[in-house]
Amino acid sequence: MAGKVMNILIVGVGGQGTLLTSRILAQVAVDLGYDVKVSEIHGMAQRGGSVVSQVRYGEKIYSPIISKGGADIILAFEKLEAARWLDYLKPDGMVIINDDRVDPLPVMSGKVKYPDDIDQRIAQMVEKTMVVDASSIAVECGNVRAANVVMVGLLAGAMGFPEEEVEKAIRAMVPPKALDINLKAFKEGHNLYSNIA
Repeated sequence: MAGKVMNILIVGVGGQGTLLTSRILAQVAVDLGYDVKVSEIHGMAQRGGSVVSQVRYGEKIYSPIISKGGADIILAFEKLEAARWLDYLKPDGMVIINDDRVDPLPVMSGKVKYPDDIDQRIAQMVEKTMVVDASSIAVECGNVRAANVVMVGLLAGAMGFPEEEVEKAIRAMVPPKALDINLKAFKEGHNLYSNIA
């Protein structure tokens, strides 16, 4: 890992916990001794619009922005958002997708149809594609809103982050009343990655 820069693109829609996820990830990278830069782009976040976080870490990071074709991993909380940002992925990159569908405005208004097989099409283009039902796992943990932390577990597994470091960051970022559910969600996501990978 010496000298290597890791670029993680986290994409979703408003309310899915994209920003919390990027902050947890950034905190873990800082705690592991890396230089970290984070960039957050909020579309119409409060109305279900696109939200994108870029997390870059390594020995020395000069810019928070990931260029097209530069992301090692795209962590997508929604299927269409994964497709929308796919040109940012490196040729040998990995996509982790929550099997969740949030209809954008043009779909809701009937102007366009949501592509049903979007995740299969991504999997045909990207060899390292993982599609998981993080929302259902989060419901089993006690709250669908913890789906983002299920995804953090998968991402931590993919990146080889020590579990205790991620748990420490979750404890620092998540409100006490939601902590147990989120720690459980992280564990479930991490275990899922171990079983799939």
